[in-house]
Amino acid sequence: MRLRSSLFACGGLLGLLFGMAVFLHGFFPSPLKSFGSAKAKVSEIPGEPALGLASNWTKLPSPLFGKVVIMLVDALREDFVFGPKGRQFMPYTRHMVEHGSSLSFIAKAWPPTVTMPRIKAMMTGRIPGFIDVIMNLNSPTLLEDNLIWQVKSAGKRIMFYGDDTWIRLFPDHFVEYDGTTSFFVSDYTEVDHNVTRHLDNVLKRSDWDLLILHYLGLDHIGHLAGPDSHLVGPKLSEMDNIVQKIHMELLNKQGETTLPSLLILCGDHGMSDTGSHGGASSHEVNTPLVLLSPAFRKKDSFTVSEYVEQTDLSSTLALGLGLPIPRNNLGCLILRVLEERSLREQFRYLHLNGYQLSKLVQESIPTYEKDVGYKLFGIAQKSHGSWIKLYFEGNTSETLANLGKKVLRQYLDALKLMSSSLSKIVAQYDMYSMIMGTIIVVEVILLLIVSTSDALGSTAEFEVPLSAAFYSLLFYLLCLMLTAIHIIICTSTKTSCYFCNVSWLLAATVIVLISALQCVLISTLWKRLTNGKPQHKSCAAANSSWSELDLLLLLGTFGHTLSLGSSSFIEEEHQTWYFLTNTLLLVLFQDVCRKYFAANDLKSKQSKNPEDDDCHEQQTAIHGLFETSSCDQKDDTSKGYTRSGESYEKWLTLLSPWIILVFCRVLRSLNQTGIKWAHEPDFGHWLTSSSHRTELSILAAVSLFLIFILVQRTCSTVSKAALALGLVGIYCYRAAIGNLTFPWNPDKHISKGIIEARFVYVFILGILFTGVKDLLKSAFAFPDTTTNSRGLWEMYNGLVLLAALLLRPHNLPVLLFILVVQLILTKFIWRILDYDAAQITIIYYWFGQASFYFQGNSNSIATVDVSAGFVGFENYVELPAVFLTLFSTYIGPLLWAVHLTCYMSSERNRYSAAVGHSCYCLVLLRAIPASVYIILVTSLRYHLFVWSVFSPKLLYEGMHTLVTAAACVMFTAMDQKRMTTILKK
Repeated sequence: MRLRSSLFACGGLLGLLFGMAVFLHGFFPSPLKSFGSAKAKVSEIPGEPALGLASNWTKLPSPLFGKVVIMLVDALREDFVFGPKGRQFMPYTRHMVEHGSSLSFIAKAWPPTVTMPRIKAMMTGRIPGFIDVIMNLNSPTLLEDNLIWQVKSAGKRIMFYGDDTWIRLFPDHFVEYDGTTSFFVSDYTEVDHNVTRHLDNVLKRSDWDLLILHYLGLDHIGHLAGPDSHLVGPKLSEMDNIVQKIHMELLNKQGETTLPSLLILCGDHGMSDTGSHGGASSHEVNTPLVLLSPAFRKKDSFTVSEYVEQTDLSSTLALGLGLPIPRNNLGCLILRVLEERSLREQFRYLHLNGYQLSKLVQESIPTYEKDVGYKLFGIAQKSHGSWIKLYFEGNTSETLANLGKKVLRQYLDALKLMSSSLSKIVAQYDMYSMIMGTIIVVEVILLLIVSTSDALGSTAEFEVPLSAAFYSLLFYLLCLMLTAIHIIICTSTKTSCYFCNVSWLLAATVIVLISALQCVLISTLWKRLTNGKPQHKSCAAANSSWSELDLLLLLGTFGHTLSLGSSSFIEEEHQTWYFLTNTLLLVLFQDVCRKYFAANDLKSKQSKNPEDDDCHEQQTAIHGLFETSSCDQKDDTSKGYTRSGESYEKWLTLLSPWIILVFCRVLRSLNQTGIKWAHEPDFGHWLTSSSHRTELSILAAVSLFLIFILVQRTCSTVSKAALALGLVGIYCYRAAIGNLTFPWNPDKHISKGIIEARFVYVFILGILFTGVKDLLKSAFAFPDTTTNSRGLWEMYNGLVLLAALLLRPHNLPVLLFILVVQLILTKFIWRILDYDAAQITIIYYWFGQASFYFQGNSNSIATVDVSAGFVGFENYVELPAVFLTLFSTYIGPLLWAVHLTCYMSSERNRYSAAVGHSCYCLVLLRAIPASVYIILVTSLRYHLFVWSVFSPKLLYEGMHTLVTAAACVMFTAMDQKRMTTILKK
C-alpha cells in the first residue's frame, strides 16, 4: 500500500499513543494489597502481651476525646501558621501554639499533593497511588477501611460542610452535610461563607460527635494569584477568626461532657511559590497540624514543631476516639498525644498500632519474617510482656523504669521501620500490561526509524508492506504464540492484571496489532537490505556533507533523550532546552554571516553536483510568508536580495539571532522553574505581588497591543475587529478578577469575570469559524491554496487569542516572544538560509520546548495552572475544563506546531513534499524521547525518586504526545489537501 509520509507518521503516532496508554495503565496500578470492603473489627483487637499471665486489658482503650472538630484549610502551608504570616494574620492560632493547651506538628504529605489523595491518606492512613491525580477530577466512592466508616459504625454522628470531594468519597456517612465545588477556582469568598454560615447553629447543638469543615478559599487564591497575593492575608485572618470561634465554643461546652474536646487545624497540602500544588517541593508537602484540647498541658514557650507523616493522623485519631485502626493504615501513632497518659496506657496504644502494621506486613511482604521492623516488633512485644509481669508484681524499682524506656524505644523504632517497609511497596506494577505497551511502542519507533529514508524522499510517498504482512505465515504464527502466552499468564498468575480482565475483543486487537507491526517491520527491514537504497532520493540527502547545524540538531536531540535517564536532568530539563536554543541561535548567526560574507564559496560548492542544483533550486526560493499574492516566480536567492534596502535588511538579519537571544535571557528571569532554583525570586513574582499591580497592568496592556500588531497582519478585516475587541476583553477580564487595574478606576470591585471571559470566547469562536469556513471553501467549492492558507492563518490567530485569555498576565510576554521569534524566523532567517523542511521542523520543535518552560512549566504537576480550566464558567464542566487546562499548559509547543503547519502549507515555492517531511520529523521528535523514556522508567521503577520525579514526567510525556498527535492530524489533512490541489493543476 502506497502512503504519504504524513499519513504514515500520523498512524505511527496514534499507535504509539495506544501503546503508551497500555503501559501507563500498568505503571499506575491499584494499590499493592487491596482489601476491598474488608474492615478492621473490634473483635480482632489483640490482648495486652503478658507472657502467659491473665491480663485484664483485652479490649480497646477508652476514648481520649469527646467531640472532635477537623478544620481542614485547603493549601494551608506550614509557614502560613508557623512563619511570619502566621504571626501577622493568625494571632489567636499562633498564641495557642506558643502558650496554649496545644500540640503542633509539621505534617508531611506524600506526592501527589492534590486534594483527593490527601483526604484518602488522612482517613485511611494509606499512601494513595499516583494515578489518584487523575481520579481527583472525579472522585469515586472509597470502599476500603477508613476512619469515617469506623466512626459511623461505632454509632457516632458525623456532620460535614465544605469540599464536595468528601461527599463523593463517603456517601451516606454524614447525618448532615453541605458540599461546595472545589473546581471553580475564581470563587474564594462564597465558597468559604457557605461553610461558615452553618457554624452558629451546629456549635450550639450537641447531636454530633465529629464535625468536618473543609475550606477551599485559600487554595483558590493560590491558583489565581499565588501565595504572595494581597488576598492571602485577609483569608488567613478569616480562618483564624473561625479557629477562635470554634475553640471558644468547645471550651464553653466543656462542662457538659465527660471527655475533653479536640479541635484539629490542618491542611491537605501546601502550595508552591506559584500557587499551584501536586509536586514534592517543601512548600507543597509541609502542612501544619495543630491540635487544641484541654487534654494537653499548657506550654511555657514555643518550640520548633516536629515532623510527622500526614498518614499518622488516621491511627492517632482512631485510637483517640476509641476505635480500631483502619486496616490498610501505614501511619504511626503520634506519641505526644498520649503524654498525659500512664506508661501502661502508652504501651497499649503502641502495641495496637504495631499489631495492625505487623498484620499488614505479613499480608504484603512474602518474606515478612526477614523484615527488620517486624522482627523488632516481636522483640518489643516480649519486652512489653516482661514489663507487664513486673508491673503486676508491684515492682516499682528503677528496673521497671529502665525497662519501660526500652520498650517505648523498641515500639517506636518498630513502628517506623514497618511503616517505611510498607511505604516502599505501596503499589505493585502490572508488568504484563507494561510489557505489552512497551512492545507496541518499540515496534512503532523502530518502524518509523527504519522508514525514515523513504518517508523523507523527494515525493514524501512510499510503499508500506501492509497487505504482505497480513497474508504472511509469520503473522498468524505470532498471533497464535501471543494468544497462548496470554492464556497461560491469565490462568496462572495470582495477581490481578489489567490485560487479563479486558474483553477478548480488545485483547485480540492488541495481539493482532503487535503481530502486524512485527511483520511490517520485518518486511521493511528486508526490503531495505535487499534494495540497499531508498527508491527516491531526498533533496536533503543529496548533499552528503554534514553542516554544523545538522550536527547540533542531531547531537542535541539524542543528547536530550539520553538525559532523561537522570532524575536531576528531568528536574532541571528547562536548562537543557535553554542551552540548546541558545547554541542554536549562535549557529544560525554563523550561517547568516556565512551566507552574506562567504556567498561565493557556497555557490562554487553547490555548482559541483547538478543534482544538488535541482534540490537547491527547490529549497532556496524566497519565502514571502506575509506577502499575499507574490512568490510564484522562482528567482534565485541572490537576485532576491539585490533590491532596494538590501543593506538595511542585511543588518537586521544579522542582528535577529542576537535579538532572540536577548528575549530568551529576559524570559528566563520571568519564571524560575525546576527544583533547584524554583525558590529564588523572579520577575514574575515581583509583577504578581500586590504592590506592583500598576506595573503589571502596564506590561499586560503593552503586550496585548503588540500581540494585536503582530497577529493582525494575517487577519481578514472582520477578524481584525474581532481580534481587537477580544484583546480588550482580555484586559477587562483580568481587571475584573483583580489581576490588573483600570487607571480611571483602580478600586474596582472584584468579580468572577464571567461576562468578560465569555465576551472574549465569542470573538475566539468567530475567528475560528472564519478559518474553518475558508478551509471548507478551499476543500469543496474553490480548491485553491490562497483560500486554504488564509483559513489556516485564521485558525492560528484564534488560538493566539485563546492563549492570551488563558495565560496569566505576567506570562503575556511569553506569548509576545513566540510571535516575535516566529516573525523574525520567517521574515529574515528563512529568506536567506537554505534550510530544508526537516531542519526547520527541528528548530521549531526546540523553540516550542523552550517556550513550554518560559511559561513557568516544569516536570512537576505543581506547575499545572488549573485555574485556566475555569475561565468563563460558573461551575465545573469537565470536558471544557480539561481542554482549557491542557491547552494552557502546552501553549508554547502547540503554537509552534500550528505555525509550522501554516508556514509549510502556505509556502507555495517550497517543494511539494515539504509538508509531509515536516509532519514525519515532528512525529519522530516526539516519538523518540517518549519511547526511550518508557524503557528508562521501566528499568528505574524501583528508583528512590520514581514517584516524585519519573512518574510526573511520564504523565507529561503522555500528554505531550497527545498534543502532538492533534497537530499531526492537522499536518496530514493539509498534506493531503495540498497534494490534491497539485494533482488537479
